Amino acid sequence: MRPRVALVLAVVAILVGSAMLVPAAYAKLSGGDGGSGGGEADAVAAPEPTAPPPPALAAGPVSVNFTGEFFSWALMDRESGSISGSKNLTRTSSTESMIKSWFAADFLRLLGDKEPTAAQKRSISAAIRDSNDDAANYLYKVVGRDDSIERMIKICRLTDTGPGNVRPYIGWWSFTQMSPRDAVRLGDCIGDGKAAGAKWTPYLLDEMSKVRGSVKDQRQRSGGGKWGIVDGLPAEIKAQGPVSIKNGWTPLNYDGNWHVNCLAVTEKWSLAVMLRYPQKLGLSYGAKVCASVTTQLVTPQPGAALKVPQQPIGKL
Repeated sequence: MRPRVALVLAVVAILVGSAMLVPAAYAKLSGGDGGSGGGEADAVAAPEPTAPPPPALAAGPVSVNFTGEFFSWALMDRESGSISGSKNLTRTSSTESMIKSWFAADFLRLLGDKEPTAAQKRSISAAIRDSNDDAANYLYKVVGRDDSIERMIKICRLTDTGPGNVRPYIGWWSFTQMSPRDAVRLGDCIGDGKAAGAKWTPYLLDEMSKVRGSVKDQRQRSGGGKWGIVDGLPAEIKAQGPVSIKNGWTPLNYDGNWHVNCLAVTEKWSLAVMLRYPQKLGLSYGAKVCASVTTQLVTPQPGAALKVPQQPIGKL
């Protein structure tokens, strides 16, 4: 063989061998074994993103700038029954109109399978939706006055509740003493059917979800009561189901204070905020405090809580 021809054949052999080595080297670098079709089978799929949990109310720190004699709150997780709240959640204050929810419940439970008359339904609706005192007095009389309050304590297993002892208001239902801890127990008692009975509980909760009127809608013996906790809830929580409420509020001259209570119950939780503060601050002040407590308990936290620029509650 001629030297030049031999040289050409040698160069060709080298080039062909190099071309055969490149795919094998690529297969090893890419994770394949040369016979399994390359490394694509070993790729790891990215995890599917998970949606965040829906917002709810949960135990957590609460800080409200508050001027007044009494500030306390409690939150019940209705699934576990656990109660959290301020350090003084067992201290009591007058219930005011918050207790009207019980008189309606007691009346309905005592009916059993009987249907209320149209007039009785109007009284229940007026006492709950419009916080009408005359309607509440009718229900209170029919259910046995103080006997009804004793049944509330027994049926709802209240431990901090008792009759008022302020003269000359002894015997007035609005002066019944109750703690925030017992108030959330009352909310749970209404929600789970013990208070009104299985037949009438949906009806009562629906009435409580239709409370109407603002702090500006106040009359001599009734008033607007849709404010407070509901104002502190984000739309995402309200969309989860009805929020049933019953607030209580009265400016009392014997101590110069507004007595304001906020109660709300849903399928998941029961929340109560109870306050006493100077009358000069107005009802809207108490409504904002109730809303602020609620906003701060929303989890996950959507943003800064409402602010009430007054004296820090740590000084109470």
